[in-house]
Amino acid sequence: QVQLVESGGGLVQAGGSLRLSCANSGRAFSTMGWFRRPPGKEREFVAAVTSTIGSTYYADSVKGRCTVSRDNANNTVYLQIDSLKPEDTAIYYCAAKYTSGTIFNWYSYNYWGQGTQVTVSA
Repeated sequence: QVQLVESGGGLVQAGGSLRLSCANSGRAFSTMGWFRRPPGKEREFVAAVTSTIGSTYYADSVKGRCTVSRDNANNTVYLQIDSLKPEDTAIYYCAAKYTSGTIFNWYSYNYWGQGTQVTVSA
């Protein structure tokens, strides 16, 4: 049984930082991703990391401010976001992918966490 559990969200002032964690209690996956759903908007890709060589991918909106990493030994994925902006406010979801398909689209992912709220105040 795969279970992804996110943590680390909260309320932070603009310019601050957050580190989100995603603990995977099940099997390991080739690709772990982070998505977010801003208020009133569709779910969007944030970042992803592969397990083999640890390749990372970022949305343009967070590139340079965001670092995704994984601890394979502990089956945990992290998302560090710096220089937070009010437009980063969203529910952040961790996702796991083992099938083919682009890493940038949410429908390529097979398992999802319940989400963690990130709110950035101006």
